[in-house]
This record gives sequence, structure tokens and C-alpha cells, in this order.
Amino acid sequence: MPVGLGVDRPRSARAACVVLLATAVLAPVHANGQEPGVAVPRRPLGDGVRVYQPAPGDLERREAPTVENPTGLVSLRDAVALALLHNPALAAFAWETRALEARILQAGRPPNPTLDVLLEDLGAARVPGDNRDQPVQPQTTLQLSQVIELGGKRTARQRLASLDRDLAEWDYETARIDVLTEVSRAFTDVLAAQEVVALTDETTRLVTQVQENVAARVAAGVVSPIEETRANVALAAVRAEAARARRALAAGRTRLALLWGSPTPAFQSVVGDLKAEPPPLPAVGGLAAMLDQSPELARWAAEVLQREAALALERSRRVVDVAVSAGYRRYTTVDSNAFVVGASIPLPLFNRNKGGIEEARLRLAKAHEERRAAEARVAAVLADAYAALAAAHDEITILRTAVLPGAQQTFDAISEGYRLGRFGFLDVLDAQRTLVDAGSQYLRALSDYYKAVANVERLIGAPLPAPPGPPPNARE
Repeated sequence: MPVGLGVDRPRSARAACVVLLATAVLAPVHANGQEPGVAVPRRPLGDGVRVYQPAPGDLERREAPTVENPTGLVSLRDAVALALLHNPALAAFAWETRALEARILQAGRPPNPTLDVLLEDLGAARVPGDNRDQPVQPQTTLQLSQVIELGGKRTARQRLASLDRDLAEWDYETARIDVLTEVSRAFTDVLAAQEVVALTDETTRLVTQVQENVAARVAAGVVSPIEETRANVALAAVRAEAARARRALAAGRTRLALLWGSPTPAFQSVVGDLKAEPPPLPAVGGLAAMLDQSPELARWAAEVLQREAALALERSRRVVDVAVSAGYRRYTTVDSNAFVVGASIPLPLFNRNKGGIEEARLRLAKAHEERRAAEARVAAVLADAYAALAAAHDEITILRTAVLPGAQQTFDAISEGYRLGRFGFLDVLDAQRTLVDAGSQYLRALSDYYKAVANVERLIGAPLPAPPGPPPNARE
């Protein structure tokens, strides 16, 4: 309730009113420290590649930025650098981080003071009561009021906003590694598609030679014309397979270019040694020990801290805020002044924020369970990814050491024997089909292997550790 201090009070009383007003209004403004955030460490996977960072001028950008579409040869590192710098989904995460930094700034602001202007008894001739001759005293009151937050509410808000920003940075780091993994997989698809095209071209050349040999033997009357028909059918099938491989390559090129924001690929080809012998597999136990580097798991430490900060904020809201006011009152008729001071304190009789505190406590308990569930889920995904990696590695080893050399030797021997009349054309077709299928299976196994490598690297947040021995041959 406001209290009036007449002009006949000592000057010290008036000075006290001024000090009270300044303290109530200005003190919260000076206590505006910003909660420092915890820097999110960059994972080792692709940590040396620059990523998109919003610039002030980008706020007005509505159209997609112009991307310098690469021409010529593109390596895996080139594709990763382009995607991390221009991928639209990754840029969206960067803007979210900036938005939450603005929220931290806003969370540290105190409530605004309120200015009240009150004009009383305007137009009244007399004061109600027994004394009918007493004149009315019109009054003009100017008053400033300020809510003073108690219980550490502002500090709790800042900490919660800071941890929200940290969570967004962890999500940004997860998205960065996801984009890097997606680029690696798409690059592998294009590299494998180029090898498939080369394989179908070589197959077409071989089948064309066989068809020419059959045509010569038919012209010489050595074999039936039906064998030439079979050779023509086999050649047509191989050409259809080559056309399908080229269409798959074109689609893969487009998918890769879209990852750096270009709808039309302009590069000539990707470069890499897909057929290089893969290194020995690392132990699954060592990979499991590296799971703490995964941003998908590391973010849960910040998630738990964020839930704890939300609980602290809800607890601070149990403490009621105090509103203080100070002002100046002018008595017009008698030419007198007075100071007005007051305070307003809510009585927490019905609402002590028990529901908000309980909700925050339950969400904190939920976060601990979600963290354990995430650890189990990532461990299961790593087990599946490692199984796929090991299966592809074993398949590559068998195909490289036994199947491909045997299929090639068989085809060469039967082709030469057919030319000399020792084998029939069906034997040639069977040997040719075996060689082509083995080559295609080998390329699929290589593609599966490098995709599995990308999946494992995403889970551990780091490049696949190389065992002792010669360095692995990368795809770039």
C-alpha cells in the first residue's frame, strides 16, 4: 500500500525516498551477468573441415545461396567440404544455435519498471463529509514500480537457456556427422557405380568378341546358326545391363550433388581406389570403448544438466517476487508536494508451484532412463554395423583371393577351347555369366564394406582405428 510523505518531513526522509526508487529500479539492471556456456567439443570425425556459420547479412537471405559447382574430378574430401559448407539441413541447425544464444541474452533481462500516472479528484467541488465548506484537493501522482525477482530466478533462467544452447550445439554436431556419413555413403555409391559401368563395358567387349567368334564359326559351317542367335541375345542383355548401370550412375551423381545444394552435377567423375585391399578389422571391443565419443551419447550429459536446470528454475518460482514503488504526489490547491513509497508482496497461500516442481523432477528421472536407453540402442546399432562390416570384409577376401581369379581363368580357358572346338557355346555362356556375377558381387561387397565403415565411424564419432601394419587405402 503506498504511503505519502508530506513536504514537512526532513530532507533526509525525501532523500531516502529517492534512494529507494533508484535502488528498486536500477539495481536489477546492473546485475545482468550472462551465464557462460560450455563449449561443445568437435568430434574427431571430419574436425578439420570448415562448416557453415551464419553471418549477419544472411538474415535477409531468402533464396538458396549460389554454390560453386565443382567440375572435373571430385575426391571424398572435396565432397565432404562442399556438403558441410552448403548443406541446407546443416545450415538450419546453425541458425537454431544462434537463436538460442539470443534467448540467453533475453533470459538475463530483468522485468521492466512501470510508470503510473494518477490524477485524483478532478472536477469534484466538495469533499464528502460534515464539513461542506472544505475544498477538494486535486492530486497528481507520478509513481515508478519495479518487480524484484527473488529466489535466483534470473540466474536459473540464464542457466537453463545456456544449456538449451548447448543441447542445440550437440544436435548440430550430430547433424554434421550425419551429413558427413551421408556424403561418404553417396560418394561410395557413385564410385561403385563408375566401377559397375566399367565392368559392364568390359563385359560388353568380351561378349562382343564371343559373338564375333560364333558368327565366324557359323559362317564356316562348323556350328549351328542357333548359336549365333544365342550370342546375339547374350550381347543384347549385356548392353541393356550397361544402360541400366549408366542410369544408376547418373542418379547417384545427382544424389551426391544435392548434398552440397546443387540440383545438377557438373563434376566429371569421382576419384578413389574402391578396389584397394581393406585393412584388417579392428576389435569390436575397442570400437565399443569409443562409443563415448559419439555425439548421440555425449549429448545426454548436457540433456541431464538441462533437466536439472529446469528443476532448479521451477524451485526458484516457489519464492514470491516483491514489487516496490516510489513516486511523487502534487497537491494542486495548497501548492504542496509529497513522496509516495509502497510495496506489494503476493501471499503464497494457494500456489507454491508444486505441480511445476514435480513435473520437472519426473522429466529429470525420464532423462536418466532415456540416457540408458540411448546407450543400449547405440551399442546394439554398433553390433549390427560391425557384423555388416565383418561380413563384407570376409566376402571381399574370399572373392579377391579365390572366386575372381578362378572365374577369370575358367572363362579364358573355355573361350580358347571354344575357338578350338573343344567346348560348346553353352559352356562359354556359363563361364561368362560366372565371371560377370563374380565381378558384380565383388563391387557390391566393396560398396557394402565402405558404407559399413561410414556407419561405424558415425557411431564412434571418429575415423575407424587402423590396426598395426600398412596404412589402409582410402577412397579419396
